[in-house]
Formats: sequence, C-alpha cells, structure tokens
Amino acid sequence: MNTLKTTFLMGLLTALLVIIGGAIGGTGGMTLAFLLAGGMNFFSYWFSDRIVLKMYAAVEIQENDDPRFYGLVRRLAQRAGLPMPKVYVIQDDSPNAFATGRNPEHAAVAATTGIMRLLTDEELAGVMAHELGHVKNRDILISTMAATFAGAITYLAHMAQWSAMFGGGRDEDDEGGGIVGLILMAILAPLAAMLVQMAISRSREYGADAAGAQISGNPLSLARALQKLEMGSQQVPLAANAATAHMFIVNPLTGGGLMSLFSTHPPIPERVHRLENISRTHDY
Repeated sequence: MNTLKTTFLMGLLTALLVIIGGAIGGTGGMTLAFLLAGGMNFFSYWFSDRIVLKMYAAVEIQENDDPRFYGLVRRLAQRAGLPMPKVYVIQDDSPNAFATGRNPEHAAVAATTGIMRLLTDEELAGVMAHELGHVKNRDILISTMAATFAGAITYLAHMAQWSAMFGGGRDEDDEGGGIVGLILMAILAPLAAMLVQMAISRSREYGADAAGAQISGNPLSLARALQKLEMGSQQVPLAANAATAHMFIVNPLTGGGLMSLFSTHPPIPERVHRLENISRTHDY
C-alpha cells in the first residue's frame, strides 16, 4: 500500500510540474519543466549525500573509533542483507539520526552523540534498523526526487508570477482571465506540491518503521526509542535545515495544529501504535 500511495503521489507531482510548465509556455514550458527537474534530480542523485553530511558536520568513523555503534550497524546491515554503509557521528546533544546515499551500495547512516547517550543498545538498534529500512526501500532516492520535483514546481511558480506581471499567460479571447489563472496557479501549485511531498515522506516513514521492526526483530524497542526521541528532541532541539527535516527519524522541526499538514513525519503515537500491532501480529 505504501508503494502504491507513493507512486500515486509522485504521479501528482509530475502532473503539477507539467501543468505549470504548460501554463507558462505551452509545449516549450513543459520541456523546460522536465529539463529543470531532470537537472535538479541529477545533481541531487550524485551530490545530496555529501552536502547533507557536511551540513551537519558529520564525521566518518571506523570500528576502532566506536566499537559499540559501528558493530551494531554492521550486525544490522548483515541481518538486512545490505552492504555495510559508511557510519557517521554528529557532535550534537539533540537525539536524532538519518540515512543518506543514492543506493544501498553508496549508503551512509549518521547518528548524533545525543541519541547514543539517550537510548539503550536495543533502542539504538531499533533506530538504526529503521534507517537501514530506508536504505533497503530506497526511500532516500524517492524522498530526494519528491523534494526536487517540489522545488522545481516552486521555481516555475515564481517564473509564472513574473510572467503574469509582464502580461504572460494572457489569452486573446479571455481579456485577462489567463493572467488570473496563472497567478492562482503560481500561488496554489507550490502549496499543493509541498503537501504531496510531505505525504510521500510520511508514507515512507511508516514503511521504514515496519522494515526496521523486521531487521531488528524487536518492534517494541523501536517504539520505545521513538517515544524517548520525541521528548528528547523537544527538550534539546536540533538546528536543522527545513529542506533536510524529512531525513531524520523524528522531525527536528516542531509544530502542531495546521502545521501538522506540512509535517514530514507521521505522529509519534500513531507510529508507536503501528509498531505495537506489528509486535502482536508478527513473530520475529
């Protein structure tokens, strides 16, 4: 179901990109939209992992640097049938973790010093199994593509605003209706793209929770970790860039009410409830 939902939502993003590109410049605008998205995806595919690791000053470690953490990741990777990812540590008291990399052969996992102090070995194993679940499901590539499409739509929307200001999009039979439509599209398309991107991110988090439960063999350890991380990240917030918030196991950006529509993560209580159901219905 998660795969079908993601496919449908990615189709919506593609449709939005085509529509706004066509509104700006017809067939030529559609071509520009695809070229823009293709170029941005190419750059993200090859370089986004290095950028995000540098952004958070992540330091690569080997087994002799931290036998506990490195050995834990290695055991989980073997259990998941994945190549050993690169392992990074971020010197930050806020408890969090993420995975990055364009495919399982070029993956990396990173955790803050805060999360390693907060969690037990079993809970930390649940978290890193969740991150390896992202790697196994190729969620990093999917999320990067979704973010890139949303970024391209926003960029084109800005172009549409300038086009409307200078008379673009006007239909000769329409006496200005084309401009009104273009302005509305320029405002609504980025909002719709953001909502779709957030929905994709939430769907992939549920999938990674399920995969992490299978890899670790202990769904309840991940459930306990999520509850601790929710409180810990609120007490010690991470200075995170909004563009990378979807990568972390718990949302480093807080906000409730209407802002939950724009959250990159499902509610922690719902994630815990699903993991408890997995524990009751599966025997690992």
